[in-house]
Amino acid sequence: MQTDEGHVLPHVLPMEEPWINLYDLSYPALVELMADWGQPRYRADQLWQWLYKHLATGFDEMTNLPKALRERLAQETRLGSFTQQAEMTSADGQTRKFLLQAADGESIEVVLMRYRRRRTACISTQAGCGMGCVFCATGQMGLRRNLTSGEIVEQVILIARHLAAQGDRLTNVVLMGMGEPLANYKATLQAIRRLINPHGFAFGQRRITLSTVGLVPGIRRFSREGLQVGLAVSLHAATDELRDQIVPINRRYPLDPLMAACRDYVTRTGRRITFEWAMIHGLNDTETQALALVERVRGLLCHVNLIPLNPTEEYEGRPSSPERIAAFQAILERHGIPSTVRTRRGIDIQAGCGQLRQRVLQQRG
Repeated sequence: MQTDEGHVLPHVLPMEEPWINLYDLSYPALVELMADWGQPRYRADQLWQWLYKHLATGFDEMTNLPKALRERLAQETRLGSFTQQAEMTSADGQTRKFLLQAADGESIEVVLMRYRRRRTACISTQAGCGMGCVFCATGQMGLRRNLTSGEIVEQVILIARHLAAQGDRLTNVVLMGMGEPLANYKATLQAIRRLINPHGFAFGQRRITLSTVGLVPGIRRFSREGLQVGLAVSLHAATDELRDQIVPINRRYPLDPLMAACRDYVTRTGRRITFEWAMIHGLNDTETQALALVERVRGLLCHVNLIPLNPTEEYEGRPSSPERIAAFQAILERHGIPSTVRTRRGIDIQAGCGQLRQRVLQQRG
């Protein structure tokens, strides 16, 4: 079977379960379920509020629903499908990572990152990833399967509950965890629309960012969705010769069509695009690459996010030194290209995509 972007998947959907994950249901689907059960429409409204406004963890909390309905919900549905396998908190307390297991045994990761004014959830859209970026722990494990829309939504709800219990709230969501969101296009867009539904979770579109490795058809399709969700492109190299080596999907969607799609996104949405650049010592942190990047993005409403490489055991590359990062950034600044250096978070707890999953599997093995 193929994804919307034509990528072959070994296993697209989780195995069938005898119960319904309520987070997999859109509002119309929830209305239909209640109608099938002989319930009035307002029961769907009440249940929707419990799911997305009150962040209910159990059916007993839903006190405005009849006991018989709560009992049936408990028998035939679930408030999510994940069980928590592991949880780690960084030494500074600012990053917390959760390893979650789905009903079919697949594992995914979700990360909470605390900043001075922001509380950001980094969520996954696939179990594993088929893009094969050489420096990425998730890419090294390969693709296992797509997540359902409910499994994507559930990660956000988990973090929102966690923060609410501490009197805090979620401010941002980034689809930058395990997987390529645009290779799981339908479920990803369903999840985004469920999260921004003004009658439910009501999350602001501009506080969501989707990150892609550069699936050109997906970017063009995404730009026509009429959304104000941010877009980040994992660029990492500004010449096809180098990008072919470290981001294999570039062989299918080279830089010229990719950058054309990025310009189309900015034109259609009016939103600034972010380019992510993992700084790898001696490879893509050179003056040559910096100048090539300047030429690629000249005149484009964009921002470059320079990210010191998060090392993995399977990749021999190492992070650029602060001096090389500063020199690279200085070239961008000299040519009027805005950039920032991302603060490294959670290195001590393997906060990079896929690293906690690998650690747990190694411990079990």
